[in-house]
Amino acid sequence: MLHATATVGGIAPKAWQVCPVPTATLLPGHVQPVWAGHPWIFAQAVARIEGGAIAGDPIDVVDPRGNWLGRGLYSPGSAIVVRICTRRPEVELDAGFFVKKVEQAICRRRLLGLPSERTNAYRVVNAEGDDLPGLIVDVYADTAVVQYGTVGMKRRQGIIVDALTRLLDCRTILDRTSERTAKLEAFTAERGIVRGDSNLQELRFKERGFQYHLPIEVGQKTGFYLDQRTLRGRVEQLVNNKRVLDAYCFVGSFALAAARGGASEVVAVDSSAVALETAARLAELNQVNGKIKYQHEDAQSALTRAGREGGFDLVVCDPPKLSPNRASRNKAFVSLRRIAGAACRATRPGGILVLCSCSASLGIDELTRALAFGGRDVGLSPRVYERWFQGADHPVLAAFTEGWYLSAVLAGIDASG
Repeated sequence: MLHATATVGGIAPKAWQVCPVPTATLLPGHVQPVWAGHPWIFAQAVARIEGGAIAGDPIDVVDPRGNWLGRGLYSPGSAIVVRICTRRPEVELDAGFFVKKVEQAICRRRLLGLPSERTNAYRVVNAEGDDLPGLIVDVYADTAVVQYGTVGMKRRQGIIVDALTRLLDCRTILDRTSERTAKLEAFTAERGIVRGDSNLQELRFKERGFQYHLPIEVGQKTGFYLDQRTLRGRVEQLVNNKRVLDAYCFVGSFALAAARGGASEVVAVDSSAVALETAARLAELNQVNGKIKYQHEDAQSALTRAGREGGFDLVVCDPPKLSPNRASRNKAFVSLRRIAGAACRATRPGGILVLCSCSASLGIDELTRALAFGGRDVGLSPRVYERWFQGADHPVLAAFTEGWYLSAVLAGIDASG
């Protein structure tokens, strides 16, 4: 058994080593967030790398005095050169580690009641939230969809695919890794079926009792926006006898919820004709096709027109990611403010607006500020009733605020007092 003397910065020098591992030594002034649990080590925080680490290798992180802080995987070409996987010095990042972490992630979802009779699509591995930074896994019934975000996780693809196949009893594993991410991390993306049914054409699953048949080529992210499941349920509770506008609707999941919730009218708008065709088929599959009107147009134009025509009782405005990184945050905020203003106008006085942001750099505070400024721009006074984030199957480390990438506010819209 190892014995180590704890210090303020971590574990005493050299007491943690079972066998030599390459080491990243932090610069003074960059230790506290890592010590508190933040899993990212930025390149500018590193004084030196020692021990001959190559891309994807395990690497230890130490403070300037050599106190051990954690162990992660090395990404030399990235702005985030290490993503910490464990804070326990005796734990090695071998095959057993990754299998155990997948098992633990599955157990967390079972505690949440996933899968269930009504929902068999959910996130089973949420990267840093499950101590597997660089790995996303979503389950759609008997298909698992993976995304590798680091060269270290990509190097362990075989271990991960074997674990998912065995532990989840998946028939098919589909890789939807971003080609942009693969290029940044200097590995080759192998998008497509990596195990199982090579003829798979669509994802078939259930969410809150709705049946989904989604063609693979239509899907966004891993195939669907699983992170909005709980908010869709909340919208369904609020729409009885209301006129509802679902802007940026994609395949119309909020519209489906509104139709089942008893809305008197539902209008779903998107600029993608393919997405709307899929939405219409889903409405028919779920026997609500007569309750939803689909409009192929720019959502901003639809919001503007709705404002001129008196507005809807409830508006869902869920635009695509506006800020891929912090460098673009200011410009993205201007766009979000403009969208928020149009969405406020599209909501009749006394109505409810559901406004969302899926950009981590435009979190709940920025979203709320954009709503306030956007409302003021058009002479309205939004009043926040509820704040929402991604569902519980997308857990976030307490020290990792960047993990809260999805934010939403449910607001009442009133004339300025």
